Amino acid sequence: MNGQGNFIITIFSIGKTTIRKEFTVTPEDKIMDLGTLYTEEAANELAWVEVIAQKPLVKVDVDKIEYNIEDDPDSKTNNILEILRKVPLVTVDGEDNIQVNGSSSFKVHVNGKPNNMITDNPKDVLKSMPANTIKYIEVITNPGAKYDAERVGGILNIVTIGGGFEGYTATVSAHANNMGGGGSAYATVKQNKFTVTGNYSANYYNQPTNYGETYRENYTSDTDKYLYSESSSDYTGMFQQGNIEASYEVDTMRLITFSFGMYGGGNDSNGEIDARMLDKDNQVTYSYRTINTGDYSWYSIRRNADYQRSFKTKDRLLTFSYKVNSQPRTNKYDNLYEDQYQVPEYLSLLHQHSKGKSNTIEHTFQGDYTTPIGKYHTVETGIKYIIRNNTSDNKYYRQTEAGGDSNYDADRSSNYKHLNDILGIYAGYTLRYKSFSFKPGLRYEYTMQDVKYVVGTGEDFKVNYNNLIPSVTLGTKIGQIQNIRGEYNLRIWRPGIYQLNPYRDEQDPNNIYYGNPELETEKSHNFNLNYSTFSAKFNLNVTLRHSFNNNSIQRYAFLEERVIHNTYGNIGKTKSSGVGLYANWNASPKTRIYINGNTDYRDLKNDTQHNNGWNASMYGGAQHTFPKKIRVSLNGGGSTPYLSLQGKGSGYYYYSVNVNRAFVKERLTVSAYVNNFLTKHRTYNNTTSDANFLQRSKYRYSQRYFGMSVSYRMGELKASVKKAARTINSDDVKSEGSSEGGGGGGNS
Repeated sequence: MNGQGNFIITIFSIGKTTIRKEFTVTPEDKIMDLGTLYTEEAANELAWVEVIAQKPLVKVDVDKIEYNIEDDPDSKTNNILEILRKVPLVTVDGEDNIQVNGSSSFKVHVNGKPNNMITDNPKDVLKSMPANTIKYIEVITNPGAKYDAERVGGILNIVTIGGGFEGYTATVSAHANNMGGGGSAYATVKQNKFTVTGNYSANYYNQPTNYGETYRENYTSDTDKYLYSESSSDYTGMFQQGNIEASYEVDTMRLITFSFGMYGGGNDSNGEIDARMLDKDNQVTYSYRTINTGDYSWYSIRRNADYQRSFKTKDRLLTFSYKVNSQPRTNKYDNLYEDQYQVPEYLSLLHQHSKGKSNTIEHTFQGDYTTPIGKYHTVETGIKYIIRNNTSDNKYYRQTEAGGDSNYDADRSSNYKHLNDILGIYAGYTLRYKSFSFKPGLRYEYTMQDVKYVVGTGEDFKVNYNNLIPSVTLGTKIGQIQNIRGEYNLRIWRPGIYQLNPYRDEQDPNNIYYGNPELETEKSHNFNLNYSTFSAKFNLNVTLRHSFNNNSIQRYAFLEERVIHNTYGNIGKTKSSGVGLYANWNASPKTRIYINGNTDYRDLKNDTQHNNGWNASMYGGAQHTFPKKIRVSLNGGGSTPYLSLQGKGSGYYYYSVNVNRAFVKERLTVSAYVNNFLTKHRTYNNTTSDANFLQRSKYRYSQRYFGMSVSYRMGELKASVKKAARTINSDDVKSEGSSEGGGGGGNS
């Protein structure tokens, strides 16, 4: 030691008391022995530390955007549909119809696996699912070659809460509001190499009475000139969903996963229609009243098994997957016709009854292989085979004469089978070099279709489709927080059983609904240019897009024998150009402000009709944490009227307030919420027309919504179900109501 004299040595350690030692050094000292120095815990040094910060809600990758629902305070009270209003590139209109990247054609996945039940009926299912069971949502705008070539707008992947390190966790919650209530629970447990997680929720809803008015003018008749009808309806129902996922690590290179999941429910409905027809002099020519009751159920049940083999080379994976999925549905309705006055014979208003069942059973086999090549390149390839059987059996009964018994009517009944075998082969490539990324891909799909009519009108036929589908994504980072991405993809829609089924729904004798079994696959070309910047303080995402389609499947209406018929056809030529905007500003660690908007110009036409115009929607909100950890969220938004091929619907607006508070070390959360409290009802208008008729509809339904929820978390989640990196994704079927005009066909 250099130097001599008196010294003091001080030793600091976080959480320990400070050590202070005085000693003297003389010229003769070569080595100093200070002896054993003791310290102890400084338990009272920090009485309380509170760190308040907001995690980024959004992050971006080369082909997707992720919205973190778990860190959004509104997830404590809202359902998933309400949270979707905040997700970049997603819009939800006043009728709760969802669009992704400006299009209503998209697929919904749960934990990376497709769920056709949600895709077929997203607004009802997602409205029934509490957001506090969801971790995050991915918006995959350009799915790439490994996904089936379906869904123009992309994929919404809903990832449920799961994940951690060691141990277990369990959460139970309950909620009640003026339209129903429900509860949910989930848990995760790990023991050695085996991990299992499960969740279940059930919701009961009681929809207040809705009211409707319809006016129709017939340009081709002077006697049946003006139709006026007033309607009312209400329904009650139950929705439930559950998932069990398990994984077993055979060793460090091999993983086996299993899963079982279900969604579904049922409802009972009651309604009345009062209709009267007037001639050109406004004199009543006939009138009647319809009383209808219905009983419906719908479920989706899936089972998955995946085997994943990894290698010593990082990111090299081989996966084999099998999935079986079934979607049983039942429907039953009764129509009674009362107070008939001079009803014409062509309407034939005799009491009728219908009961039907449909099912889709799908077996899917898939193999995927991914491998890096060098430092910058990745190649992926795979093969997939789907066996899909759609069946629909609807039996129709009606009176043969007034006051008589109801008899089976074979002419109006339908037993319909739509059988598909689909082979898909894909190859994709990804280049990541410094800040640049390049992801092209090519997919080939061959479809074998066999249509059979066991009962009902129609001739059996077989048809095959060949589709070659390219996609490409280019992206680059500017600095650490900015990203520019360009995309092109060709997407296809195969008509689903809802569009194909020829069964006629005649619950309203003046408006008949049925499908078209001669529909063909439609194709859409899509271009996107995206800019995003994401920082801890400010997030911004702007997307320019353009798409065109020359044979789109459109729902349309026409007048035949003084009755409106609603069906589908490959009649549309559509073009759309627009811009999407998402911005989030963390004004302080306790305050967040966001906006999410979309506007586009649409041009729709067929051989006889042409409609075009602008549509815009905007949502926004603010969240703030007050003293005592009270969080308040204010949200609102609206949309201009939307366009369809034959008309337009009305615009809308909404607003909501949410308040929540956490107790018991953040384990107990109590929330209260109210939506649209200033107005009890919302009115929705729709106009449809062609050369022969004009129809205007007005619907009024309850929009005031208020309630509260309570949830409690037990244990510590420290292990998540390990999932195969590749699994089955079936994205090839067009769902009911996803044509660019909305709505669905007949019962199926």
